[in-house]
Amino acid sequence: MDSLYSKYFKLNSKHLAILIDPEKHNLNELKSLSKRIDSSGIDLILIGSSLSMSNYDEAIRVIKLNCNQPVFLFPGNSLQLSAEADALLNLSLISGRNPELLIGEHVRSAMFLKQINLEVIPTGYLLIDGGVKTSVEYMSNTLSIPNNKFDIAVATAVAGEYLGLRSIYLEAGSGALNSVPTDLIRAVKSQINIPIICGGGIKTKEEIRAQWDAGTNIVVVGTAFEQNPSLLEQF
Repeated sequence: MDSLYSKYFKLNSKHLAILIDPEKHNLNELKSLSKRIDSSGIDLILIGSSLSMSNYDEAIRVIKLNCNQPVFLFPGNSLQLSAEADALLNLSLISGRNPELLIGEHVRSAMFLKQINLEVIPTGYLLIDGGVKTSVEYMSNTLSIPNNKFDIAVATAVAGEYLGLRSIYLEAGSGALNSVPTDLIRAVKSQINIPIICGGGIKTKEEIRAQWDAGTNIVVVGTAFEQNPSLLEQF
């Protein structure tokens, strides 16, 4: 069977993902949301939070019982792990200098991941200024890269590729006023040979298409869906 990485992270692929924070939904709401996702054409599900310390097992079981899309863990810390998921974006916050999010949390989770059947995808995580201080910036105790400093973003992404990371996640943050600029995406895309994921501040179909056209392989939408679930069908 092909890996999820080979299926969804091809350099010429275009996918749409939804980010679900299980802290914001009870199990009945997750069941209803999962059924809508299943018929929406969304390709994959990310599950995670900047703050939550909850066990995600039951939430993921409900999601997978009611839709066929794969579930990727998108953890804010080493407690947000679950053997119920299909894959893990093993995030290394390479835009910051907080050692806990560069290697500390990874050491804590390593032996648990070794014991379970979960596909692990090493991912370089870059915070890009989205016009407002976001939860992930506050909780990670790191500064975001200014969204006009293309050279810093490019050099950081290239460094991540040279470290052996298999994808780059450009993150404006949940609830960001502005999504990652398409010119910044193009600049990064022109210099790396691994897939790009983009999330944060994406509110419209036009923004999704613009990010795909700029070179993003997986566009992630979260807050917009939470505020208006009908966007699932529109997108």
